[in-house]
Amino acid sequence: MIGMGEMSVGSTGVAVGCLGMAVWLWGGRRSGVRRAQVLLTDGGAVGLGPPPWRRLAGELRRVRGRLGFEWWAVAAGLVLAVLGASVLPVVAAAAGVPLLRRVRLAREERRVRERRAAEVIALCALVAGEVRAGRQPGEALVRAVRDFEGPGRAGAGSGGSGLAAPEAGGFGETQASVLAAARFGGDVPGALAAAARRPGAEGLLGLAACWRVAVDQGAGLAAGLDRLEGALRAERDQRADLRAQLAGARSTVWMLAALPVLGLGLGAALGADPLHVLLHTGSGLGCLLVGGLLEGVGMWWATRIVRGAEAA
Repeated sequence: MIGMGEMSVGSTGVAVGCLGMAVWLWGGRRSGVRRAQVLLTDGGAVGLGPPPWRRLAGELRRVRGRLGFEWWAVAAGLVLAVLGASVLPVVAAAAGVPLLRRVRLAREERRVRERRAAEVIALCALVAGEVRAGRQPGEALVRAVRDFEGPGRAGAGSGGSGLAAPEAGGFGETQASVLAAARFGGDVPGALAAAARRPGAEGLLGLAACWRVAVDQGAGLAAGLDRLEGALRAERDQRADLRAQLAGARSTVWMLAALPVLGLGLGAALGADPLHVLLHTGSGLGCLLVGGLLEGVGMWWATRIVRGAEAA
């Protein structure tokens, strides 16, 4: 028996030693590969990949971009439904999805309008520069539009550089008519006026007016475009300044809207179980209905005041 025990202990020792040797060799091989990668890439870690938390954050951002933030209301409703043992939060969240989608689309349209307005300002500067370089107005417009809508802007919309993709800004589908009119002596002001119908591109009406005055009366196109660019830039700066002044009012509105949620959190922290009271009692359902109605009316009224100030 003693011999068999000694043999068992010896076998275990040999197995542990072999396992340790394998781990040591594998670790040395991995460190050697890592050192080779660092040496061959001047300190860059190629092939190791980003850490798991960064990959998870990227996947979450990708999912959020595909779904839109309105669907996160449904997720929050599901969580509240599980915590409160009621389907009312899910129903309320599903009913609020169309409204939140309208808010998201309105915000995206506003960003597109702002990008188009900035693109019109840049286009005026490009055309004025081409005219000063000695080119005819038609050739200057063709070169400016091609430079502005060219391949360099193809990935701008998704790269986060602040410029929109060609289909989101600039001339869009009217680019061909503008180029044809400028190249073959057509109705350039008419083509520019058609392109100015897109939201945010209203500044092209000024470009069309400058073009008409320069061609019909022989006035300087570059000087007119300089004045137009200055006026459009001043208008954009005025809107940005007004938006900055109203940022405090918007923050106050959202903070007041979040106070009920904070109250629910404080009640849950104190052990009052506010979800059960709101979702499973008659008085709680009445308070929830009246409170939600007042919350919606207050948000609508405050937003209306802010939009009225922006419009004025």
